[in-house]
Amino acid sequence: MNVVRQIERLAEAGGWLGRTAFWADGVPHTHADVHRLAAVAAAGLAARGVRRGDRVLLALPDGIGLVAAFLGAARIGAPAVIVNPDLTTSDHARIAAGCTPHTIVAAHLDAGCRVTPGELFALGRTRPVPEPLDVGPGEPLYVQYTSGTTGAPKGAVHTHGQLAAYQRCVGAGVLGMRADDVLLSVSKLYFAYGFGNALVFPLFTGAGAVLFGHRPKPAEVAAAIGRHGVTLLFSVPGFYAKLLDHCPPEGFASLRAAVSAGERLLPALGEKVARALGAPVLEQIGATEAGHAYCANTVWDNTPGTLGRPVPECELQLRGRDGGPVPDGEIGELWVRSPMIMPGYLGAPDLTASVLADGWLNTRDQVSRRPDGTYVHHGRTDDIEVVGGINVAPAEIEAVLARHPGVREVAVVSVRDPAGVTALRAFVVPGTPGADGARVPGTPGADAARVPGTPGADGARLEPELIALARAHLAAFKVPKSVRVVAELPRTHTGKLRRFVLREGAEAAGGPYRKDVSS
Repeated sequence: MNVVRQIERLAEAGGWLGRTAFWADGVPHTHADVHRLAAVAAAGLAARGVRRGDRVLLALPDGIGLVAAFLGAARIGAPAVIVNPDLTTSDHARIAAGCTPHTIVAAHLDAGCRVTPGELFALGRTRPVPEPLDVGPGEPLYVQYTSGTTGAPKGAVHTHGQLAAYQRCVGAGVLGMRADDVLLSVSKLYFAYGFGNALVFPLFTGAGAVLFGHRPKPAEVAAAIGRHGVTLLFSVPGFYAKLLDHCPPEGFASLRAAVSAGERLLPALGEKVARALGAPVLEQIGATEAGHAYCANTVWDNTPGTLGRPVPECELQLRGRDGGPVPDGEIGELWVRSPMIMPGYLGAPDLTASVLADGWLNTRDQVSRRPDGTYVHHGRTDDIEVVGGINVAPAEIEAVLARHPGVREVAVVSVRDPAGVTALRAFVVPGTPGADGARVPGTPGADAARVPGTPGADGARLEPELIALARAHLAAFKVPKSVRVVAELPRTHTGKLRRFVLREGAEAAGGPYRKDVSS
């Protein structure tokens, strides 16, 4: 069944057509509004000649235009290609060349754009509304691109039948989603994590979601939680670290849980965030290729410091270099099998074959399984650093350094000096005042918060304290040789750490991460 027909019937049977589905930049839209606009968008696309199987590229900010255009394309069997609207013109051109869209819908017209949402709606209102096309569950529905942390982004194809699986496995199986929930995902809809949280879950449950067309600041998110009574918050660890500065007393009382994904949540940060929000922080892991999370802590079962357990209908395997199983307590590469996994990458059979085998997806995450059945993340296979010929997992070192109260965020990479010698370096974003407003060690004052790489007096104190902390808890070869204080860590648009930027900046003369606190 066409997923649009499916969610329309759910809304009618559940009696939630009159409930708010989205607050888009503060403006409420009911579930009935969404389905009406989606029908109009479908009529507009059909009038432009879009037919079943034609791809429609959506380069739109989060909002009702994106939601309606996505559902409109689905209604007529045209797979949507959802991309970050803030990419450069050349990036958009590269994606368009790879997916060959029939029509591009974007907020602003340029040389490569075909239509704005307003023009699409205006056209659709003058044409007959097409009925949802009868398609099978395996029909392509949308394409989302990977974050590109280690290479060129790849387009993961997902199908009409998989949205119900996201809700069944994660919305219900992990979060216990209800019609009275209000969701806020800081991660955007072009990101698989945000797409499930802020588009799929509301449409399948009758809940509402708060959408920001722009990239919201922590203070805006804090205000929106209080204003809309948000019950479930979704973000990445880096944003949660910044949100600690904006936790008003009783301001987050409506939250029943916060979800963290995108990269590993360091235990020390998770504890701070849970205390500040007054709600459990549920860490999970997923991938664009898997549609959503496949291992997660739940609202009923949360083990901080772990990824939790496999979500319903998902199977996990840890494999060694020889492809054989890895026993509990040892680190292996994580493979996943679930109904949410993509059938393949768009137009890339060889790349598909490199990650999919007999229905199993190689996530390339380094993970261990504890005797209690929970899983612990140890970084990406491609994140492993080599120092003096020894493989080192940065996640272990970062977890130790994050215990320091003066550390908000930390990343460890291997850098090479002019003589070609490699050494570990920690890049640290200093901590912030505690909930009582008292200054904690390592918190920069106004004179220290200047530019990336500028240490300030507190930064100079952090280096020996962090190195001493590492020496007390880690083997000697895992202790960073230097510490650099920075204003922020380089991240992708989806919030994932770009380690290669740290490495390249550290090794390039005059780079933004050049100056050490010890220099």
